[in-house]
Amino acid sequence: MAGLSILISNDDGVFAKGIQALAAEARGRGHRVTVVCPDQERSATGHGLTLQTPIRAERADELFAAGVTAWACSGTPSDCVKLALFSLMEQPPDLVLSGINHGPNLGTDVLYSGTVSAAMEGAIEGFPALAVSSADFQWRQFEAAAVIALDVAEAMLGHPWRPGLLLNLNVPARPAAEIGPLRWCRTAVRRYVDQFDRRQDPRGRTYYWLAGEVVDDTEAGLPAPAEWPTDVAWIAEGGASLTPLQPELFWRGEASSLPPAIALGPFRPGGESSATARG
Repeated sequence: MAGLSILISNDDGVFAKGIQALAAEARGRGHRVTVVCPDQERSATGHGLTLQTPIRAERADELFAAGVTAWACSGTPSDCVKLALFSLMEQPPDLVLSGINHGPNLGTDVLYSGTVSAAMEGAIEGFPALAVSSADFQWRQFEAAAVIALDVAEAMLGHPWRPGLLLNLNVPARPAAEIGPLRWCRTAVRRYVDQFDRRQDPRGRTYYWLAGEVVDDTEAGLPAPAEWPTDVAWIAEGGASLTPLQPELFWRGEASSLPPAIALGPFRPGGESSATARG
């Protein structure tokens, strides 16, 4: 499937090896590639947008494979995708890719991830979108993940890609020949303990450094087919995980477990307060 127009962004910045490998793989397959990504690392920025300062963008073609059009943007990952879609690209893309992230985006990490948020911005605007991450912060061999990401995206485009569907791909830190099979996965729950390290600067002033250790609850997560493993568990097995996400954050629990809304608020229908109603 050659000849696609692909927009690529990330949160690790324009100098990151992951985005350079992803763009090179896409260009090598004959696609038209536009990169619009942060001019420096913007990890864990979530879906933040820049509203109080101007956004600047400069060409950065020389950092990428021949034929790639690239821009380095002063904004967040979501800024980058918005700017690309509405100002920098002459025609809408066929596909939005984000990554390859230098580290995993598993479970509830997707709520904080700038990589996932960049792809989510594409999904919100109605474009097929895929985020891809290498599931180890120290791993720097991104070629296998780039191949898998393009294989998945091209194959998915051969099927009806439902509006609002975002695919979150995580690839284990292994040579290509040692990566296990790709599976659909559900999201696990990842939380952090002892999150802040309290320190003092040379002048004796206290500051805090976000640290902590991750705790994986591989059995919890959002409802999904029971036969699907969690993304955390499948990555630990050495396979590549593919998780469908969407912009909607609506709760999927049992509605019967919630109390009636009228019992929660201070006002009754017609403007009568609950205190007045009690007499």
